[in-house]
Amino acid sequence: MNEKQLAGKKAASYIQDGMIVGLGTGSTVYWTILEIARMVKEGMSITGVATSKSTEKLAQEQGIPLSSLENVSTIDLTIDGADELTEDLTLIKGGGGALLREKIIAYHSTHMIVVADSSKYVKKLGTFPLPVEITKFGYLKTLNAIKNMGCTASLRKENDSLFITDNGNYIVDCSFDEICFPTTLHDHLNQIPGVVENGLFIGYATKAIIGQENTITYVEN
Repeated sequence: MNEKQLAGKKAASYIQDGMIVGLGTGSTVYWTILEIARMVKEGMSITGVATSKSTEKLAQEQGIPLSSLENVSTIDLTIDGADELTEDLTLIKGGGGALLREKIIAYHSTHMIVVADSSKYVKKLGTFPLPVEITKFGYLKTLNAIKNMGCTASLRKENDSLFITDNGNYIVDCSFDEICFPTTLHDHLNQIPGVVENGLFIGYATKAIIGQENTITYVEN
């Protein structure tokens, strides 16, 4: 069993019967979703809220009951991945392009568990480019404003076309080398008109489950 499988499957053990569960997006939480599907087939009653169209499709294929965010009062637990995380559980997310929906669902969750392999656990954020979701209107102006913050920034592409999020927006991938003050950067980015949201998740996660070779490391706030 690889690191992603270890972390993803372990996270599912925190789900209890009757919970509303936020279902994250990515290659590690994929294993969580498969494990949840197994638990549902064995009789556990849960309702999932998907963070992306791809996760919604996977959950439906696996027979996991789903609801929309608007139709639930709260989310008991969200399990999601991360592109980078530090020991204080500050995250970079959005490598899969679902950062806005992921952040909305995380905000409305009582608890959030992050699942990751060991390569994602870092001392300082910044090796992985920070995704920023921006509107199509005025996107070149927004891109230039982001570049003026001291990063190398480029519009994400997919199959030679600009990547479009589930919300109909673009993604800018920003290389800052090292992010020493994530809260300040988060706030400054979100003050730029045209920026919808950025991939810094600060204060959302309560626990991280990190697969490391044949064992699991836990990080908690």
